[in-house]
Amino acid sequence: MSKEQSGVIKAWEATIRKTQAAKKRANSIFGISLAHIPDDDHAASSSAASNGDEGSSSSGGDEGPGSANGGGGGTECYYAEKVLPNGDYYSGQWYDNFPNGRGKYLWTDGCMYVGEWYKGKTMGRGRFSWPSGATYEGEFKSGYMDGTGTYSAANGDIYRGQWVMNLKHGHGIKHFANGDWYEGDWRRGLQEGQGKYQWKTTSNYYVGEWKNGNICGKGTFMWENGNRYDGQWEDGVPKGNGTFTFPDGSFYVGNWSKDPTEQNGSYYPSASPSAQLEWDPQDVYNVYLADAQVCPCEKVAVLPSQKKLAVWNSSKHSEKARRLSVDGRVSVGVERAFERMNMWDGDDQGASSAAAAAAALGSADGSGRVPKAAKRQGDAICKGHKNYELMLNLQLGIRHSVGRPGPAASLDLKASAFDPKEKVWTRFPPEGSKHTPPHNCSEFKWKDYCPLVFRSLRKLFKVDAADYMLSICGDNALRELSSPGKSGSFFYLTHDDRYMIKTMKKAEVKVLIRMLAAYYNHVRAFDNTLVIRFYGLHCVKLTGPAQRKVRFIIMGNLFVSEYAIHRRFDLKGSSLGRITDKPESEIDANTILKDLDLNFIFKLQKAWFQEFCRQVDRDCELLEQERIMDYSLLVGIHFRDVASNREIIPTKSEPPTPEVEREEGPRLSKADMDQLLLDPTKWARIRLGMNMPARVERTVRRNDCELQLVGEPTGEFYDVIMTFGIIDILQDYDISKKLEHAYKSIQYDPTSISAVDPKQYSRRFRDFIFRIFAEDS
Repeated sequence: MSKEQSGVIKAWEATIRKTQAAKKRANSIFGISLAHIPDDDHAASSSAASNGDEGSSSSGGDEGPGSANGGGGGTECYYAEKVLPNGDYYSGQWYDNFPNGRGKYLWTDGCMYVGEWYKGKTMGRGRFSWPSGATYEGEFKSGYMDGTGTYSAANGDIYRGQWVMNLKHGHGIKHFANGDWYEGDWRRGLQEGQGKYQWKTTSNYYVGEWKNGNICGKGTFMWENGNRYDGQWEDGVPKGNGTFTFPDGSFYVGNWSKDPTEQNGSYYPSASPSAQLEWDPQDVYNVYLADAQVCPCEKVAVLPSQKKLAVWNSSKHSEKARRLSVDGRVSVGVERAFERMNMWDGDDQGASSAAAAAAALGSADGSGRVPKAAKRQGDAICKGHKNYELMLNLQLGIRHSVGRPGPAASLDLKASAFDPKEKVWTRFPPEGSKHTPPHNCSEFKWKDYCPLVFRSLRKLFKVDAADYMLSICGDNALRELSSPGKSGSFFYLTHDDRYMIKTMKKAEVKVLIRMLAAYYNHVRAFDNTLVIRFYGLHCVKLTGPAQRKVRFIIMGNLFVSEYAIHRRFDLKGSSLGRITDKPESEIDANTILKDLDLNFIFKLQKAWFQEFCRQVDRDCELLEQERIMDYSLLVGIHFRDVASNREIIPTKSEPPTPEVEREEGPRLSKADMDQLLLDPTKWARIRLGMNMPARVERTVRRNDCELQLVGEPTGEFYDVIMTFGIIDILQDYDISKKLEHAYKSIQYDPTSISAVDPKQYSRRFRDFIFRIFAEDS
């Protein structure tokens, strides 16, 4: 026997012992005999075969009213008490092999849920309690604390308010064990928005804006002695413009910073004889706010959605107990062979329905399988490549621009920073100079456009300067995409795929410089903006007879993700020419599909969908205001469940093959999702448009309507991870686009072409996006 086999057997034996002990504990708690509960498949099948009377509703199998026709296929709701093989206990209403109605479920670890169920899911009002003494009482949805509810933590904290997917989200009141309390807005489990925090020990309080659980934004802090600060905050302390006022009328006004060298302001004492003639504003940080610590939010050890139900399959087939999560999904882990199976239908029926769904998906438009894996995008620019020297010039210039010392980047920029004349030329001779290193290339000139603005943008987007230079200027070569875009621009990718470099026309540079101030203010105001992120704008002027200039923009790569992207869509809301002309055999994971190739509706969870709609409106208003058109929403989809033959497995279906092969690389499993919910700080890896768990519903187009933009929904759903953002935002409605519109309008329906007035483009784009995205009810 191998060491590995020995370990498996020991683990199995430990599980058996634990299960038997759990049964005894349940017996002692409820006083129910367990002698008749089958301990193996044979006993279970024998019990099911021999049991014909409908009077038994006791634990053990699926005996009871409605189960005489095949062990679990009944359609009448009845009361049942069940002690399950692993020791869990359920009592309450039962329907079609699921808890349905009111019922109580007790897990062997001491967790308990009492409340409403719907087809095996906690749905409606209920009470969940933990062994630690913590409780949640309120609304549930699909296994999650979702709606209005009260959570009482073991340490004495109490929260009353709104919840979304186990997280405080919306308006709520939190009373902390030490007597502090907060009332206001919450987002993803943390204080965010407008709120008031009251300290019990000092009677001080703060009213104003919050972000990620910290005081941040504009707000007022009141001390019990009458002192008051009104102004800007960052990370719990004054930062930016603000005024500190004393009860006697003295006040200090200026720019605040915890760094004394950045503090700048004036103190105005009052005429009162008791007024201080001098005052150090640093006392606010060192003394006045010393006790103003915000209590941290507690972490829940086990979430309700993590709890599993021990249940049986129909007695027609194996009676072996399997694990179902409270939200109705099969758990992953030990019973790998049963993942994604429909536990309540016959195995043959489940297999045939999944196969039929996959066949229907494939017959509609060939998308029943994920595309074949594609080789890594782009060709490495090595020595001998026609653009090798240009790449070296670019890397030398970036290293110089980002690495040279400069003033600390401030997010508050003067209008002069956005001036089109704000650019810096640097000469790079081969032998080097006072400011540039020696190199093996021909002499070239390097230009930085609005360097202070892009330095601030990188700070705003939390880009570390060292990592940025390492990605672009490290030892690894850039990769050039095989063919230029429709505009004639060339694209280059960094070795880690984090950044994309695009060559630009002079007209595009002018558009970006013109709208740079509006773009900067927009991305600063809206953290969840979907517009592409820009990190730098530069130009290389090559020496020699040609004296040509190469302008390029550095931007974020939307598809840099830990999940393999199976489908990519470029969506505009127009129909003319918006279909991929490749034969299906040539379509791979890197192929960009278009509007008329789209065969899904994207379903986002309620809170995400609402934020998505708001952000699309904001982003489109910016682009319309800047006279931009021809932009698109780039969407990437990772299917979470794919069979070994690359067929996509629908939600709640059995795979077409016995084993499900997961895609290589990490995927957001149910357990992963719950871990994210346990610790809200881990949500940093998920944001609007990035690594978002969602579902898609397959659609089909009518045969009599070739240009139907959005197909008819079929009711077939797939679990996915989504990435999306708005790209190509530098095309203004210039004379060439106006001529294109006039010319094409003669030949085609004017509403079907891409080149239209920015206002019309924005309206059409939004109408289309809000048709293909929907709330996941």
